Amino acid sequence: MPADLSKLSFLVVDDNVHMLKIVRTILNGFGVDKIFDAVNGPDALEILRHEPIDIAILDYHMEGMNGLDLIKYMRDEQRMDNPYIPIIMLSAYSERSRVLEARDQGATEFCAKPITAADLFRKIGAVIDRARPFVRTSVFFGPDRRRHDPDKYKGPERRSDDQAQPNVA
Repeated sequence: MPADLSKLSFLVVDDNVHMLKIVRTILNGFGVDKIFDAVNGPDALEILRHEPIDIAILDYHMEGMNGLDLIKYMRDEQRMDNPYIPIIMLSAYSERSRVLEARDQGATEFCAKPITAADLFRKIGAVIDRARPFVRTSVFFGPDRRRHDPDKYKGPERRSDDQAQPNVA
């Protein structure tokens, strides 16, 4: 991960102002200066419409528009200029079903609360250094949900590149 995060802008969305301060303090410790925060989804969308955000950090459980609803809106190309923003979902509810639900809505990474600086740094590093390609299907748009290294699999079921792209001649 680049040692200099000062050039990046972050959006932090959480309805708990204490958590906003914690995340802001951690990001400041990483050298981040451009931090926008919002206490709800509509405020976050307003910021996204007017500011060039590089990484968004969202709370899962918020009143009104929760984190999942916000991700769905953020990934909608008809509504947003940049639906490719890396999204790190924060949640005290870290059961497998919730992690999968966040992933299936288009979250890039998931970080369980209580967060630590080391955990958040790893997640930021993951979205920067190991960015996954985006996938579009009839029911999903977001980062590829598969995390394995396809080059490691050499078996008979391996997909080839010509299978991935339709042959248009």
